[in-house]
Amino acid sequence: MEYALCMVLIAVGLYGAVVKKNVVKIVISLVIIEFGINALLVLIGYRAAGCAPVLNPGMTVATFTAGAVDPLPQAMVMTAIVINLGLLILMVALCIRLYERFGTFDITEMRRLKG
Repeated sequence: MEYALCMVLIAVGLYGAVVKKNVVKIVISLVIIEFGINALLVLIGYRAAGCAPVLNPGMTVATFTAGAVDPLPQAMVMTAIVINLGLLILMVALCIRLYERFGTFDITEMRRLKG
């Protein structure tokens, strides 16, 4: 069920990025895609009744490996969040520059005004 919700988020984002003509809505759609992919990665790394990947004193290596959660998906998602924040700032700055130049966020209007 959770995987399906992630796929719905990704599909909604793809729909918005492909169909919408407004630049701001396209940026929002890309952010929705990002959220869906990040949630999917976290779900892939989820283990029911798992413990933190820290070897505590008194814990054997066998019990640690059997119950510890893989930290790689969470690390990848944290890295992706930071990178996508920078990318989002760049996209918003580009949207502002486009609005200053053309006076609209509509892509079709920008093409028409270009000449």
